[in-house]
Amino acid sequence: MVHEILVWPNPVLKQKAHPVAKVDDELRQLIKDMFESMYAADGVGLAAPQIGVLKNVIVLDTTPRQPDSHPVAMVNPEILTLEGKCLYKEGCLSVPGEAEDVERAAIVTARYLDEHGDSKTITADGLLAIAIQHECDHLKGVMFVDHISALKREVIRKRMKKIQATIEEDRAEEAAAAKPEKKKARSEAR
Repeated sequence: MVHEILVWPNPVLKQKAHPVAKVDDELRQLIKDMFESMYAADGVGLAAPQIGVLKNVIVLDTTPRQPDSHPVAMVNPEILTLEGKCLYKEGCLSVPGEAEDVERAAIVTARYLDEHGDSKTITADGLLAIAIQHECDHLKGVMFVDHISALKREVIRKRMKKIQATIEEDRAEEAAAAKPEKKKARSEAR
């Protein structure tokens, strides 16, 4: 199932996610939903808090831009080492239409549980290294805009508030349109 992706500055995005106690069918369904949501939004990474679930889970698929990689789900990811530096123009599904240069480590090694509960370690570079760091930030309530200047962040915040207002207006219109249908269905049932 495709979930709505929260738009910054939604306060849920600033909250810390909680460790996952066990990998089970419910968590595997969440992972499946997260991949579907990420692909539907044409993203390369998604953290559970971005869909309003405060669990330490991320999904990544950089294969369109990094053919030697593969889709990966990480439960309770922990970054072990960071090496080198690189500057990358990052975007975010929770900050649609925006991209800014962010300095990150060039190589990252992380430990995590896979969707079967098995412990894994990955060393990544390129876009996958950037995406791991970006999504792990989400689990700590940190957004990529927290890595840019206050001025740029404020300009982006204003644009995102306009997008959020439009989303809320659309929801209100949908709810108002659904009410007459519910009343009609109830009166027909009588």
